[in-house]
Amino acid sequence: GVEQLREELKELKSVARPKVIAAIAEARAHGDLRENAEYHAAREQQSFIEGRISDIEYKLSHAQVIDVGKLVQNGKVVFGVTVVLADEDTGEEIRYQIVGEDEADIKHQRISVNSPIAR
Repeated sequence: GVEQLREELKELKSVARPKVIAAIAEARAHGDLRENAEYHAAREQQSFIEGRISDIEYKLSHAQVIDVGKLVQNGKVVFGVTVVLADEDTGEEIRYQIVGEDEADIKHQRISVNSPIAR
């Protein structure tokens, strides 16, 4: 999870931010900013990028990396464990890993520690 955030932050700072700054400069060159849709769209995108950068930097500065292999597994549903859910009617089973909010991805059977199943 932390590595994904670091990669996203690197991408935002080294690619997305310079790209939107260039788009703003180009839109400014077109003249009157009051009715310049390209300028306003680029500024909105810049605001989103800066907000996301701040959000990621905050998360990284407050992140606590947990080694899942060292967690005590006592039969409870807690962060890091893999749970098996069974459909009582069909007997079909599906496995989910309990992960942090930023790592949750239902398509890859990873659900948030804050989801109802994990509680």
